[in-house]
Amino acid sequence: MAAMAVTSLFAESVGAIVRELSLKKAADGLYGPCMAAFERAIIERVPLVDLVVEVRDARIPLTSAFEPLRRLACSHKQMIVLNKVDLADRSLTEMWLRHFKMHNFICYGVNSHNKDSINELLRVVRARIKKLKGDDRSYTSTILLVGIPNVGKSAMVNSMHQIGRTGAEVKGKLRHATVSSQPGETKDIISYKIGSHPNIYVLDTPGVLSGEIGVDDLGSKLALSGAIDDSLVGEVDLARYFLSVLNSKEEYKRWENLKADADDAVISTSEFNQGRRRQYPSDHTQDFIVRDVRRTLFRCISSNSVNLENENTMRILIENQLTALHEPLRLPKEPCEDSYKAVASKLLNLFRTGRLGRYTFDILPGITNDPILS
Repeated sequence: MAAMAVTSLFAESVGAIVRELSLKKAADGLYGPCMAAFERAIIERVPLVDLVVEVRDARIPLTSAFEPLRRLACSHKQMIVLNKVDLADRSLTEMWLRHFKMHNFICYGVNSHNKDSINELLRVVRARIKKLKGDDRSYTSTILLVGIPNVGKSAMVNSMHQIGRTGAEVKGKLRHATVSSQPGETKDIISYKIGSHPNIYVLDTPGVLSGEIGVDDLGSKLALSGAIDDSLVGEVDLARYFLSVLNSKEEYKRWENLKADADDAVISTSEFNQGRRRQYPSDHTQDFIVRDVRRTLFRCISSNSVNLENENTMRILIENQLTALHEPLRLPKEPCEDSYKAVASKLLNLFRTGRLGRYTFDILPGITNDPILS
């Protein structure tokens, strides 16, 4: 059994949990009454807007498709934006962009936290609207941003609103869409101005998942990317799935030469005066802690002659990694599920912010036969 085949077993386990959640129509399921109402409200607005921007996660360009659009005839005024390109494999992102363009989609990759990236997105959006509306600059245009939960729509809206207002010298109070690492924070459809002459408004919308997720592979990718609340799936199960992916890829080998600097924990007054950031052991996002996490993960894999093509061996390695990570994450070593949950939550955060490498989980057909990545 190949290492990726072993990884698929962890994916199937997570996917089965997601599938069960998707079958629940109550509030504790993935597609409860609120999400159904959000979907209806979004669909009702599609005919009324000038441009529909479908925001997808660049790590899962196919899995993160906004399914309600498939049922609407709006391709003439639709464009796809792959957000979080800074977290995805660069070469695979380029392949996906070419793939969508070959299928006649207007597609663009963006990092919603990068000013230059957002400026280029605004240029593309304005050009598209101008093509749809003509040269008359007296019109007002509306853009509808849609997508599944936690693909970064609100972060993108905030950046477009701030940069667009500055360029257009718009007066008035700057507004902010609620941004969170947790899915489901946006609860309403809200308008933000991003340009003048012509006036352009963008509508931020709540994230909507499909009513039923019947494929385990689909559900596991959605959960690992953060589109589903971790507490519904289980942080530890998700962390085990991620570690199975990490252990099966080459990323960890880049951490071999990380040195344990003797002065990691000692900072002189002169260094503070030079503006170096203070180090807090309780903050797992600090560089020195991330280095320790990487070293620990590398040591766990490389210190044993493990056969990662064996399921039991992979499971033992993952449990050893979860135990070993208590030390670099400055967590007490308590043999209980809560301690593993704390490790898992911090590990998932580091993965989702790009501190543990760049990953793309959707691979174009024909590139690989990996059951978990294709």
